[in-house]
Amino acid sequence: MVWDTDLKRTRNFNFRHLRWHLLLSYLTVMAAILFIFVLGVYLFFSYSFYQQLDEKLRTLAQSAAPSLSQVETQGNQYLNQMSVFPWRDLFNRNQQSLQWFNANRQLLAQRGQLVFRLSPQPGALTIRLSNNPFPVRTYTISVFTTSSNKKQILKGFIRASQSTESIKKSQKKLLFWLGSGGILALGFAGIGGLWLTQKALKPIEQSYKQLQQFTADASHELRSPLTAIKTSVDVMLTHLERIHPKDLKKLSTISNATIEMNHLVDDLLFLARTDVSASKLYHEWLPIKLHETLQEVIDLIEPSAKVKNIRLISEVSLNLLIYGNRTHLNRLFSNLLENAIQYTSAGGKITICLKKQNRFAVVSIKDTGIGIAQEHLPLIFDRFWRADKARSHRERGTGLGLSIAQAVTLQHGGKITVTSKLGVGSCFFVRLPRISSTVTGANFPKNSDLKSLS
Repeated sequence: MVWDTDLKRTRNFNFRHLRWHLLLSYLTVMAAILFIFVLGVYLFFSYSFYQQLDEKLRTLAQSAAPSLSQVETQGNQYLNQMSVFPWRDLFNRNQQSLQWFNANRQLLAQRGQLVFRLSPQPGALTIRLSNNPFPVRTYTISVFTTSSNKKQILKGFIRASQSTESIKKSQKKLLFWLGSGGILALGFAGIGGLWLTQKALKPIEQSYKQLQQFTADASHELRSPLTAIKTSVDVMLTHLERIHPKDLKKLSTISNATIEMNHLVDDLLFLARTDVSASKLYHEWLPIKLHETLQEVIDLIEPSAKVKNIRLISEVSLNLLIYGNRTHLNRLFSNLLENAIQYTSAGGKITICLKKQNRFAVVSIKDTGIGIAQEHLPLIFDRFWRADKARSHRERGTGLGLSIAQAVTLQHGGKITVTSKLGVGSCFFVRLPRISSTVTGANFPKNSDLKSLS
């Protein structure tokens, strides 16, 4: 029961991958939107904090402006003599300071613990002091007096200053709550996104399963009429005396086309059964000596290679065990070797190598053929896909060989990759999880392990 559950998960790997891909894309978009929102809110409130502070400092400076004339004549003595000032209720000497300057920007007097000497600049300004861990916000106003001829004459400057400690603390709190809310919202969005992707993909997955079943049924039903056609043509070809010589070529064409159709139907039926009934295939698995399977395939393919004067180099003596279906593995390696022979010119060579890599058995099939363009590499395992250049080298074939090879590899918990260069050749790597030589049928590997290896 556990095996069947894991196998169903393996069978639906493409949809699971698509589901997580959609969810990740959705969460990326949501995260970007939330980030922009949080940044916008943070900047807006930070701007508001500073606007409020500037307004507060401007009011404080304006309330101290009437005392500029007395401060200019008496300095700090005037401030020491006065017990009550109009700006007393607005002033906090621990966090703020007031400074009076004459028209020449010379400091006349000051109140508060924020002591610094800086030429006054009208307007708001943020400065950093060495003795204060927080920046200081200042607001300076210009004080004018009216002459007898009603002209405005600059009398001096009043600067109100305050530490931004309270603003920084408010910003930290704001950022904390915005960040916490954003993470919480992203979490809820993830839960909702997972539900939405499942709902969105459910009809697609159902349609895909129906298509798989239709392919399997149609392929199965096509075998009967094709077999009847092939049998009838074969019978006719065995009685050549009843056939007009002009019709002989037509019958040969029909026979060849029927053979090709049978190959296509067999390939489609194999892929459909692999997709739909993958769980049943695992029960047929046995420990297989991979080097023996490879040697069988090489022996079978070698005559075709000799016909094209292609040298086969076998390096498969390493004794490695895997669990699998021998028939399907034969088909996997036969397809790869047949492709290599088809796309390798006369006088070339094909190297089949078996190596051990950690928990994997790695089979590499390297040829000196026409190669594959880099932009085509992601497409070569798609069903019915062949490059235009490949079509010119192979008249027959269904375009399903590499799709079958990939399906069998994934079915066995492995991975197939390829490297290639035009005019140099290609190399296919098949990585299959291996087992210890001491493993028996009772010690069947866990499917979760196979899934993690793949």
